[in-house]
Amino acid sequence: QGPLVESGGGLVQAGGSLRLSCTASGLTLSRYCVGWFRQAPGKEREGVACMTSTSADSTTVLTDSVKGRFTISRDNTENTVYLQMNNLKPEDTAAYFCVADPWNSLCSGTKVADGFQTWGRGTQVTVSS
Repeated sequence: QGPLVESGGGLVQAGGSLRLSCTASGLTLSRYCVGWFRQAPGKEREGVACMTSTSADSTTVLTDSVKGRFTISRDNTENTVYLQMNNLKPEDTAAYFCVADPWNSLCSGTKVADGFQTWGRGTQVTVSS
């Protein structure tokens, strides 16, 4: 296992909810910019959500397609990042990857930039219609 391990994926009906977890070892997530990417078969990888380090006020960015439905959060005591996903849609079906990087600039404005240094192995989310 690498430093980031995701869990919480699964099969859910449209309209349902899932919470993904990303637990770190060897990294203190509060000091990192953290986020979630997803990749569906045949599609490009997409940055879904990110959060800057605690020292940068834990500012969050969500991609437009998940605003109002997904929330990223971090529990510094548990050294874990979460992605709460509500009102799931079939188009949310993808492998979801947790990421971390020292640079907060990857999470700014309205976009989750590519270039994160550390990646988890991913967890599959499947939303049935």
